[in-house]
Amino acid sequence: MHLTPDADDRAFRLRARDWLAAKAPTDRAPADGPPSRHFALDWLGQLHAGGWAGLAWPEAYGGQGLSPGRLILWYEEYVRARAPSTLDCTFVALNHAGPTLIACGTEEQKAHHLPRILEGRSIWCQGFSEPGAGSDLASLKTTGRVEGDHLIVNGQKIWSSFADIADYQELLIRTEPGSSRHKGLSWVICDMSLPGITVRPIRNMAGATHFAEVFYDDVAIPLTEVVGDLHDGWTTAMTTLAFERRTAAMALQLELSVKIEDLIAVAAPRPGTAMAETLADLRAEAAAIRAMTYRVALRDPATPFDGSLVRLAFAELAQRIHRTGTEIMGAEALIDGPWMHDYLESYSETIAGGTAEIQRNIIAERILGLPREPRP
Repeated sequence: MHLTPDADDRAFRLRARDWLAAKAPTDRAPADGPPSRHFALDWLGQLHAGGWAGLAWPEAYGGQGLSPGRLILWYEEYVRARAPSTLDCTFVALNHAGPTLIACGTEEQKAHHLPRILEGRSIWCQGFSEPGAGSDLASLKTTGRVEGDHLIVNGQKIWSSFADIADYQELLIRTEPGSSRHKGLSWVICDMSLPGITVRPIRNMAGATHFAEVFYDDVAIPLTEVVGDLHDGWTTAMTTLAFERRTAAMALQLELSVKIEDLIAVAAPRPGTAMAETLADLRAEAAAIRAMTYRVALRDPATPFDGSLVRLAFAELAQRIHRTGTEIMGAEALIDGPWMHDYLESYSETIAGGTAEIQRNIIAERILGLPREPRP
């Protein structure tokens, strides 16, 4: 791995730093609902106008085609500027749907959706998890019956973030009658305005309603909206999850180093706060996450399961940092929105994108080569 920036890298970093200093919003983004949509799309539109959207996307599809090393430089400056969290309602479109369409979609699908994503004109959500199929995604039961040139979809999805304000959904359904587990699935673009779709937001313990459950009652989706091959959606879904677990959360991982510095600044003027050792440990762990992010992003050739190492370490450290923030602030945390809100939100990090238990299984079985856990 090459970690020493050259003159071009330094110039790129300074250009990013200057642009973010001039353009990054200073207001905290709304947590949910239409205001979060308007805020996120406006910010993405500014990034696109400035040439900073889709940095890792190929140039042929409107991106910048940047190397992982340059992407790290950008995100280091992004979090340093305290720019809006990348885990907003544009996350799925930019980091799941767009890259999946580039890898597996038809030219017609790419031409229609990719410009809309990059220019800040459409929001996507994910329709993978179900009440009985979360970590065990292959047990999903939502069906898509082939009738003529359409799929007739029936079933339910849950934990579909921002489904209430999304234009499209990356939807994984069972389309081959009699199939089970990984076989007979299809990855489909679902227009969220289609008749038969009902979205019910779920309020989490932080008070936000960006999670949702989605119900499908004879929803007719054209077969032209299948991404990849019909009945081979597991292959397409694994492409999606590979993007999610490898580079999609890079900014969030690097942001922990900034979060801990902010926390140290909060603790400094508070006499009697016996937190120096804890803060030092957290700072060291954040530096380790940063180093792991470098390693996973820059390893060549890439390995398929390294993302689980970073994902697990990041999720658990994020919870510890935000919990320490509430401990330092004491009763003030109850009235100071950001630290308490982010602490309560952080509990989702060990669930989203594969639970902590699933990540540990992947690490044990796929990286360390330990015996597989007994299957039911």
